[in-house]
Order: sequence, then structure tokens, then C-alpha cells
Amino acid sequence: MKSYRLSFGTITIINYKLAEVVVDDGIEMDEAMVNQYQFFLLNNLEAPFSLLVNKKHSYSYTFPAQRKITHLDGIKAVAIVIGTSSALMSTKALLGVNGNSYKALKLFQDREEALTWLNKGVIV
Repeated sequence: MKSYRLSFGTITIINYKLAEVVVDDGIEMDEAMVNQYQFFLLNNLEAPFSLLVNKKHSYSYTFPAQRKITHLDGIKAVAIVIGTSSALMSTKALLGVNGNSYKALKLFQDREEALTWLNKGVIV
């Protein structure tokens, strides 16, 4: 596994088809950050790939970024690890902005369960 530091957080490549994303606390993701995020994923993973989004921290999105983040290219599945009720509410609100285009998306409270779902049920 190799971790990369981007302007908004850290992306860890777990394997050529799977990465974990941790956005820094207090970040407001804007369109430029979402573009950087997508560029990184498309250039470091083999599409279609899966993401483990670990919502360890509190962060937000600008409205244009909200509209774009749920429709990124190359993504097959997303597992989102949610640790708090506020993280759950913000994630549901984000997905409600303009729907979810991913074939498989699931919310988890446990990181290992999320990885198991991605590895067994989605990637293989």
C-alpha cells in the first residue's frame, strides 16, 4: 500500500483496483479539488475501480462540487465508512443532491466490513 497526499486529504492505494480516501478535517471540497481527486484516481488505478471513503473527519462540499462528486468516471463501487450520526446525515444529503450514479454504494460503520464487502462482493 502506498499513500499519497493531495490538497484535500490522503489517498491510499490498496491495490490496482481499490483505494481508500480520507479527507482532512475542516476541508471544504470545491470543484478544483474534485477534479484533482478524479485525475488522481484515473491515473493511479485501473478502471473500473472501487473506493473506500473513510469519513473520519468533518468536511463539506461547495454546491458545484456536490453535483460533481457523485458522478465521477471510472468508479464501480463505493463503500463509505461512517462513524457519527452527523456524518451519516451529511452523506445522505450529498447523495440526495442529484442522485447516485454508482452501480454499488453501501454505508458501513466498520472499516473492515467495508473492505470485506468491496473485496468479496464487488471487486472479485
